[in-house]
Formats: sequence, structure tokens, C-alpha cells
Amino acid sequence: MTRDTPAGTSSVPPAAAATPARPRGLRPALARAEAAVFAGALNLPARVQRRLAGPPVVSEGQTLAVDTQLMLRLQRVAREAPAESLPIPAGRRAIVRQSRLAGGRPGVGAVRDLRLGDAGELGARLYTPTGHPSLTRQGWEPGTPGSSSPLLVFFHGGGFIYGDLESHDAACRLLAEHSGVRVLAVDYRLAPEAPFPAAYDDCVAAYRWVVAHAADPDVGLDVDLERIAVGGDSAGGNLAAGVAIAAAREGLPLAFQLLVYPMADGEATMASRRTYGSGFFLSAEFMGLATVNYLPDPATRSDPRVSLLHADLPSGLAPAYVCTAGFDPLRDEGEAYAARLTDAGVPVSTRRFADQIHGFFNVVGAGRTARAAHREIAGVLRDALR
Repeated sequence: MTRDTPAGTSSVPPAAAATPARPRGLRPALARAEAAVFAGALNLPARVQRRLAGPPVVSEGQTLAVDTQLMLRLQRVAREAPAESLPIPAGRRAIVRQSRLAGGRPGVGAVRDLRLGDAGELGARLYTPTGHPSLTRQGWEPGTPGSSSPLLVFFHGGGFIYGDLESHDAACRLLAEHSGVRVLAVDYRLAPEAPFPAAYDDCVAAYRWVVAHAADPDVGLDVDLERIAVGGDSAGGNLAAGVAIAAAREGLPLAFQLLVYPMADGEATMASRRTYGSGFFLSAEFMGLATVNYLPDPATRSDPRVSLLHADLPSGLAPAYVCTAGFDPLRDEGEAYAARLTDAGVPVSTRRFADQIHGFFNVVGAGRTARAAHREIAGVLRDALR
């Protein structure tokens, strides 16, 4: 079952559907006011933002971007409850609301919801950029010569306990639009309802299914298997890397892996986890909650399917792009995994966005520096699948 959405509109339910209950007439007005304040503050001139944000935050020779610093200060002033301080269902709603606030609703050529798997067990959302042949060519049909195109299979972040198609809708819209590459976001199972290895199993199964149905006219993906990629952010970057390893072992086609501040160390041994575990959005409490729910058995925390630093890297791994954020607790393990890939002979491009925090990939609706970083990532994807 699929649902097509006209260009520039969304198949996503209204934001009010994911917010705590308020008087019906008040919710849209409050959401609009909150969004206006957020966007207005993040779009102020940098010199004004500096006065509002306070003295520069400097660590290890890195200076936090002033618009990011102001965003963090606004969260503290608003006394925004962290998702990890709430019951998990409420935390999930909070993550979606925060993502919509930070992401806005970027335009994109078209959005289509579909189901993956032989029994349709996994939800997914296909983002098609403006100008894509399927939107512009008269008489275009899947399977016709020259109709196949590149595709990124995307796995969202959220610590394996949060996140869904809604939380990453804005980021996927903009990634598709700026790269010119269709993005297929996968809605895998979450813990604690489905602990490890459920998310990993779902993502590998989803990728196998996409490859098997790449030219299926009933599905309508029409993927060029010489230009197919996997990608994700945070937990999703971990899952994308795991899928890339599985693809290499199974001989499945894969051209590229796009890993945005990936989690790579289930045992949490890296120094940046301690240095930036407080005050920079992703907290030690969040990571601890994710660990005990997704990996309740301590013996699984070194499993190579989740702890990439322990993975036996096979030959034939797809080229990778690994980016990290300077003020991110996951920074060191992402860079350590990039080094492991390099040592294994995998072509790797790395980028540290030194002035950013974990989560910048979703801040695409306002501000300057995070949006610029997101656009740079989209350019990497475009060039990799050109």
C-alpha cells in the first residue's frame, strides 16, 4: 500500500498529533509561536546571537557555533524537559516535536509512503527530489531504459529507542532535494519493545528486500544498483555501517555508505563520551538509557553487529564518508571507526564539523551553520552517486 503526495506537500500527520494534549484551539497557535521564536533567534545576525548566547564556548581548540550555542541556551531558558527524563513513549513524542521545531517542513518533489518486506512488515518513506525524471518525463515508467536512478537507503537515529519517519522527515526532505538523490527512509523496530538485534535485523532485511525489488514495477523504486547507498545518523549510522558489512559478506551491490556521527562503541570507552556528555544535547543519561534498553544483556555490548570497532571487516566494503561533530560524545568512536575502515583498505572520506553538536543533521529549519553542514553532506552524496 502506498500513498503519493503532491510536490511540496507532506504525507506527515500534523505536528499537533505528536504533542502533549492541550486545548484543541491552542495547540497550533502555540506551535506556530514556538517555531517563530526559534527561527527568529537562530536567524539573527551572528553579532546579535553572540550577545544573547554569552561568551564563546571553547574546548580542545574548537569553538562552538554561536547559533548552536544560542539554541542550547534557549532550550535551558525554556526548561525543555530532555527526552531521556520522560517515560519512553512521552520521550518519543518529545523527540518528534523537537525535530519538527528544528527542521521545519522543507519542500521536496514528492513523498510516498510504502511498505517493505514480503509481508509488508516495515514502514518506509520515499523522498523524490524536484526535477527527478520520474516527476518530469512524460510517459516515464519504472523499468524503461534509462529510467533507473540512484537511491540512498536511510536509517534514522534516536539511540535505538527513539526516532521514526516523522523525526527525520525534514532532514530526509532536504537531503533528497539538495543531493538530487532519492532517499528511502526505513522505519525499523525500537527498544525496549524490540531489543538488539531487532533493529539490525530489520535494516539488513530491508536492504536485501530493496535490492531484490530494485526493478519491480509493482514497487516502483527502479533503482540503479550500481548507484545504491546506505546511510544514517547516530544509531542509524551504526545500522547503516552494519548493513554495509552484511552487504559485502553476502555479495549484495552497494556503492557508498554515508555515516553521520555514527555510534560505533557499544562499550562506551571513548574519551569524548566523558568530555561532552553534559551540556551539548546528547547526554550521558540519554546514552545510558539507550544502552540498557537496546542492549539489556551486557554481554551483547561488544557484539560486532553493534560495536563496530570489534567488527571483522570483509573485503569489498563500499567506500565510506564518515562525519563527526566536534562537541559530540560520539565523536571519538566515529573517527576511530573511520580509521579502522582506512586500515582495512576501504576508501574513506572523513569530515569533522568542529563547531557542531550531536543532532546538527536535523537542524535544517533555521540557523546557518548546521544547515550549511547538512548541505555539504548532501553534496557528498550527490558526488558519490553521480
